[in-house]
Formats: sequence, structure tokens, C-alpha cells
Amino acid sequence: QVQLVESGGGLVQAGGSLRLSCAASGRTFSSYAMGWFRQAPGKERRSVASISWSGTNTYYADSVKGRFTISRDNAKNTVYLQMHSLKPEDTAVYYCAADRLLPRVASGLGDYWGQGTQVTVSS
Repeated sequence: QVQLVESGGGLVQAGGSLRLSCAASGRTFSSYAMGWFRQAPGKERRSVASISWSGTNTYYADSVKGRFTISRDNAKNTVYLQMHSLKPEDTAVYYCAADRLLPRVASGLGDYWGQGTQVTVSS
């Protein structure tokens, strides 16, 4: 069982930056691939970025490439999403997810999900 808790969301002006964190419980965090997703009001949840258990492989949605960076610290059981050059269209609830298989977490089929953190970007 893995429990995920996101933090770091908030209100930021367009062009600003935020760093989201997702803290995981359990001693097997390093064996899980992790992903960040977001869901805007009235829209489907979409993948933002994902990372393999080792951090070697990362994937990004086209809409965030060059602006967002996913990383992880297995010693701290935490995955991060550094967001720069934020745009109003980045406004959403951001969720992290975990699964032992990177393709599953990247496609939104992760076994474990956090409760989400709100990111609001004002224009």
C-alpha cells in the first residue's frame, strides 16, 4: 500500500513558478514509477509528466515540455514537479500517481493516487 500526499499548490501570476511535491508512504517508493496529472474544471484528467523508478526515464505532455520538470528523491520518498512560465491554462487540480509499471502510470492507470493540490494561474 502506498499513500500519496501532494503539496505546493497555490495562486501564482502568469509567468511565475511553483514546485509541487508528492510525499509517499512506505518503504518501497523507489520501486514505483510516478506521474503527475491535472484536471481542470469540466475537463478530463490528463497526464502532465511521469518518471521511472530510477529517474532515468521521463515523459512530458507536449503542453508542458520545456516549462515543467519532474524529478524524484528516493531517499526522501518524494517526487517533484517544478513548473516555470506558468500560464492561465495550467490552472487545475494536480494529482500524483504511483504504479510499479511506468506505462501504466503514464497512461493514468496507476494503482495509487493522491488527493490533489490546486494550482491557479492568474492572467
